[in-house]
Amino acid sequence: MMDTNLYDKAYYRIGEVSKLLLVEPYVIRFWETEFKSLKPVRAASGHRLYRKKDVETLILIKKLLYEQRFTISGAKQYLLKASREKTAVEVDSDRQRLAEIKKELVGIRNLIG
Repeated sequence: MMDTNLYDKAYYRIGEVSKLLLVEPYVIRFWETEFKSLKPVRAASGHRLYRKKDVETLILIKKLLYEQRFTISGAKQYLLKASREKTAVEVDSDRQRLAEIKKELVGIRNLIG
């Protein structure tokens, strides 16, 4: 069982991520080539540095592949669909917030003028 408690760090080295996920570093490097959403930052030394978002994506990939028995292709499709759905929700939320701001600004304009 993997420990999914991410402590607050800006970046994680591949060794830390490997221990967290209980997989070898080469597995993470392979997933990086297959899943384009994984883009760790490179340190000046060339080492991979994973953000919390990357680690969360890796946890999901492991869950899809190892627990839910997805193929690589199936996991890619799942992540793409999830990303699109998240984007649609974010756009709706942004539109709603903009409508609220517009309503407030119209109210202020009416008070002033």
